[in-house]
Amino acid sequence: MACFGDLHSLAELLANSFHPPVGLMMLAYPFLRLGIYEDLRTRFLANSPHHVCLTAIAPPVSPLSSTGEEIAGIVELALRSPTLPEMETVQSPYISNLAVSPTHRRQGIGRQLLLSCEPVAQEWGFQEIYLHVLENNEKAKQLYRSLGYETEKVENTCANFLFKQPRRLLLRKRLG
Repeated sequence: MACFGDLHSLAELLANSFHPPVGLMMLAYPFLRLGIYEDLRTRFLANSPHHVCLTAIAPPVSPLSSTGEEIAGIVELALRSPTLPEMETVQSPYISNLAVSPTHRRQGIGRQLLLSCEPVAQEWGFQEIYLHVLENNEKAKQLYRSLGYETEKVENTCANFLFKQPRRLLLRKRLG
């Protein structure tokens, strides 16, 4: 589980995963990273009993490495409305901010982080878990489907049509 001291590393991992500093994004990157840091900080300071930030830790690259362990992946789980009109007032376990550092991808870290969320949701007394994925993120969709997630809703917004942005898919998994 992540701690307050991990915030800088977590913000860097999330910013790099969702907003890589390439091209013009290099100019905005420090501000995006700061915004992510502040969002994480707010959630950590709230100290909610229904919020966890799980991390995957990678061992040092070599025994002589001075940098020690590094955070290879992150996922957050919290109670929130999954945005279904019939469930607007209902809070459900919702997965967000799943990210794995580029050097550690395709090693099963994302899968393990997702699976680690399930017993937490069950401890909280729930038998379903939700998350969103963009419809064009084929690798993520493949991972989620392999773990039993099914499409609950396809969300359309003006941005989908006006700016040709991909739609968000709300996925749900029933827990055993």
